[in-house]
Amino acid sequence: MSVLKPKAVASASREEADLLAARRVLRFAREALGALSDQLGGAFSEAVDLLLAVRGRVVVSGMGKSGHVGRKVAATLSSTGTPAQFVHPGEASHGDLGALTRADALLMLSYSGGTAELSDLITYAKRFGIPLIGVAGNPESALIEASDVALVLPKAQEACPMGLAPTTSTTMMLALGDALAVALMERRGFSADQYRDLHPGGALGRALIRVSDIMHADTMPLVKPGAPMREVLLTMTSGGFGVAGVIDDHGALTGIITDGDLRRHMERGLLDRTARDVMTTSPKTVAPDLLAAEALAIMNDGTPRVTCLFVVDPAAGEHRPLGILHVHDCLRAGLR
Repeated sequence: MSVLKPKAVASASREEADLLAARRVLRFAREALGALSDQLGGAFSEAVDLLLAVRGRVVVSGMGKSGHVGRKVAATLSSTGTPAQFVHPGEASHGDLGALTRADALLMLSYSGGTAELSDLITYAKRFGIPLIGVAGNPESALIEASDVALVLPKAQEACPMGLAPTTSTTMMLALGDALAVALMERRGFSADQYRDLHPGGALGRALIRVSDIMHADTMPLVKPGAPMREVLLTMTSGGFGVAGVIDDHGALTGIITDGDLRRHMERGLLDRTARDVMTTSPKTVAPDLLAAEALAIMNDGTPRVTCLFVVDPAAGEHRPLGILHVHDCLRAGLR
């Protein structure tokens, strides 16, 4: 039977204690979020109605850890179609009340609901008729009593050993802020294209780029079926795409000529042939509203892989090329 050395025992004990603490935090959070979900009612929908009616901005405020959560809530609202900003309650008392107008709404976070630093903001909102949504855990607190819409958080035990450090309560606030943002998105019909407009940088913005955003519409390499291959070769090389699309008399795409097609016909008097003789019929195409990442996947998944795709609108039914997309366009846009 193996015997654990004292250092190993101590290490195992520390690991077990760490995991117990972590699981306690997560258990408290899970139970609190479940209670919050069960408790939500008409007041939540009233808050969404109020925020939708705002002509200005949603001003979010809170002190301490609630303030940190408030900054995140304001950022999430702004990035999902609801203009918002955070105002620190301490700075508000020294001039930043000027950031709050009658066209705005005020969303205030405080688990106790009695944070002294919030009083000037509350007074200002009441004085100028600015609608106030209060989020707190005490239904009898000054914040909840002053609110036009009160979102009361359920009683929950903080996860720290002393039961004092804001942990479970801030998790509920954060989740409730996300819930408001998502409900507002759905009410507004906030689309992926609108989301992309607000997130032009980073992975999120890149993931929502559509084919129509990066395709070439003015310099498509196109030839007629009867074009001699000398003309086709010039078209393929002059535009930098290395391919040529073949269109009929109605402008519909009927085929494509690639370097692979050239190799297959090299020993058969290539230059004596026409585009019709060499082209591959029924080429792969993509729609203009397809995500560019999906178009890149189509290029990479084929056997053999392709470097260009013509863009056609399947709804039009005429199969006319609207543009051409090269793999380098996707790579320049940051897609991989």
